[in-house]
Amino acid sequence: MMETVTISREEYEHLKKVEMVDTELMEDIAQGIKSILAGKIKEV
Repeated sequence: MMETVTISREEYEHLKKVEMVDTELMEDIAQGIKSILAGKIKEV
């Protein structure tokens, strides 16, 4: 069962921005792992 809650527009916009940043970070991490596995990253 889903619950419905009421939040301010400001809080909603903040949560949407956080979601977007989290998604971008996960995509960057996934790309970095793919690069490491493909041998594109060299040890310094």
